[in-house]
Amino acid sequence: MGTITRNAANNFTTGGVILPAAINDTSVASLTELENVATGGPMTLIKEITASSSATLSFVHGTDGVVLDSTYPIYRFEFINCHPQTNNVGFTFNMSTDSGSNYNVTKTSTAFRAIHNETGADASLAYRTNDDLAQSTAFQPISPEMGNDADECTSGSMTLYNPSSTTFVKHFIATTNLSYHDNYSFNYYVAGYGNTVSAVNAIRFQMSSGNIDDGKIKLYGIKDS
Repeated sequence: MGTITRNAANNFTTGGVILPAAINDTSVASLTELENVATGGPMTLIKEITASSSATLSFVHGTDGVVLDSTYPIYRFEFINCHPQTNNVGFTFNMSTDSGSNYNVTKTSTAFRAIHNETGADASLAYRTNDDLAQSTAFQPISPEMGNDADECTSGSMTLYNPSSTTFVKHFIATTNLSYHDNYSFNYYVAGYGNTVSAVNAIRFQMSSGNIDDGKIKLYGIKDS
């Protein structure tokens, strides 16, 4: 066994698992893609959109480099410091099956939140009956009742599963943290499904009132193998 082969072998267990000592600045310096362990495949950045007093931010398959079809079975949207123009509004989304001509997919969802006041005087966990949908075509809140102070915003993510399916409903799960308009940290969870067997090929994000003043949304595709 040559020196190079022996050195390489020393970085692995007999079961083929890489040893912690093998991970260092030199070994990872040239990495361009990191395997996503939780999903079994790498996340690929598809599109990034930056808001600038924007009424809506839309991701439409086949437009401006957006991919939202069977290329990936899982799509993830990352929200980064999305700031509302108007106080006490919700950050919302809807789906389209006709390439963005209409955003009106029927949805059923469930929502809850955990809150803590900046003063430490109030904290609670509760179901959000005002934010769940029952066979509704309305926009789904994913960060409700946000404040619009200069430093207030929401960040988080939403995962959409197999939107191109023509057999199954379209499940989604979103988790965000937001600056509530009355000085609370507001951790919000919503999940549900678009009740359609048509392929979903566009997603739109908007505030319940006013514009998205600032912030970014990144769309990633996740492979299943």
